[in-house]
Amino acid sequence: MSTFKDKVVWITGASSGIGEALALALAEEGALLVLTARRMEELDRVKKLTGLPERDVLVLPMDVTQFDEAAPAAGKVIQYFQRIDYMVHNAGVSQRSYVKDTSLEVYRHLMDVDFFSTVALTKAVLPYMLHQQGGHFVVISSVAGKVGTPMRSGYNAAKHALHGFYDSLRAECHDQNIKVTIVCPGYIKTNVSINALNERGQKHGKMDENQEKGLSAQECAARIVGAVRKEKEEVYIGGFTEVAAVYLKRFWPALLYRMVRRKAPQ
Repeated sequence: MSTFKDKVVWITGASSGIGEALALALAEEGALLVLTARRMEELDRVKKLTGLPERDVLVLPMDVTQFDEAAPAAGKVIQYFQRIDYMVHNAGVSQRSYVKDTSLEVYRHLMDVDFFSTVALTKAVLPYMLHQQGGHFVVISSVAGKVGTPMRSGYNAAKHALHGFYDSLRAECHDQNIKVTIVCPGYIKTNVSINALNERGQKHGKMDENQEKGLSAQECAARIVGAVRKEKEEVYIGGFTEVAAVYLKRFWPALLYRMVRRKAPQ
């Protein structure tokens, strides 16, 4: 029997990339889905692709940076499904700009999307999970949440912040059967680099070479589903180089810092 059969899974950033791939993978597992992103038409497209009955998918368009919408949105999910078993924080935006050039407004926006939006939704969902005596937060961080690299300072900062916040939440709520899985993808072939922000907050508009050669979103989603099924606390997904960087940071940080300095920015 599937771990996710008839479980309510709420996915942000569900209209493309890893979020879309997760929706399709979890639909095959028999999950009940809540799909959130800004674009209603794209959410409707993903809903159709799941092949699930109409009643088993709630499309809930939302700009996650509108923090005051988090609690009402959680209330709508509870009204529709009566519970929330998994909250998948996948919405996010990357960055391609140097610190010296990047405006403070761009940093604020990166933190709002990549960190504070997850905090707002977590605080809205957590009371329901505590009441039902169980729940699971799945946080899509990045290898960038472990290793800082050029032209991604704000993105790195936001992803690092996720680890601190959700490690604390995991410890605080362990006895209430609240679980946390932090997922650290490396290079995944999605539009994340195309949609990344430059120093003025505009789209970067280019596909990184490493992104182009990365794992497919479908393979990434399959590995995420497997890690969540096993209730792993943290998982790294990607090629050898980016995953190895996490262990270099832990055991040979000086070597990693030299390698990062020599890396050509993309």
